[in-house]
Amino acid sequence: MEDKNIPLHVGIIMDGNGRWAKKRLMPRSFGHKSGMNAMIELAEHAQKCGVKYLTVYTLSTENLSRPQDELDGLFNLFRKYFTVNVKKLYENNARVRIIGDLSALPADVAELLKKGEDNSPADAEFTLVFAINYGSRTEIVNAVNRAVEQGKKLDEKGFASLLYTGDIPDPDLIIRTGGELRLSNFLMYQSAYAELYFTDVLFPDFSGKEFDKALKDYAARERRFGKV
Repeated sequence: MEDKNIPLHVGIIMDGNGRWAKKRLMPRSFGHKSGMNAMIELAEHAQKCGVKYLTVYTLSTENLSRPQDELDGLFNLFRKYFTVNVKKLYENNARVRIIGDLSALPADVAELLKKGEDNSPADAEFTLVFAINYGSRTEIVNAVNRAVEQGKKLDEKGFASLLYTGDIPDPDLIIRTGGELRLSNFLMYQSAYAELYFTDVLFPDFSGKEFDKALKDYAARERRFGKV
């Protein structure tokens, strides 16, 4: 595949961990752990493919209403595995970015995530963006409020700079696993002209081979951005 056909930024809605675990008569926490392993492997594969930014929808604002035991299990996964996995990313010249509202998370988890971001190599060639307690509507409202507070009248570029992703290029490709056909409040402003790719594959089974299928589909599309 030619480099010009590789998306600069890919966003992934990682759906299906719970259903994947249920099919195996295992608790949802087992699915989340398997999904985390798949996510790290996918990040390594995406970097090898030439993708420069990969944003993974890790936890939405709506997900915080899930049963507390499921949330506790997810947070414990971060406590146990996040630092180890992040060090692997550093060794591969990759950095970590966090977008979302960390204030609603357990304080130790929020601190862990922030350290992962702060300790990233400055000159990394690849960025893994974790969208955690993220919601696009909240992000947009917060940006509007910041503009009002600053007394600014903004154009599109100026407004985009106030979003969580102000220093990140807009996504070229959004992938959703698990068979659902919606964006679920993920990067809605940034995805105005992103290509969308949906697959029935549940996220823990979304391998590098499946990612390559999405890249091949993307490469075959003609992106006109509203032009003829």
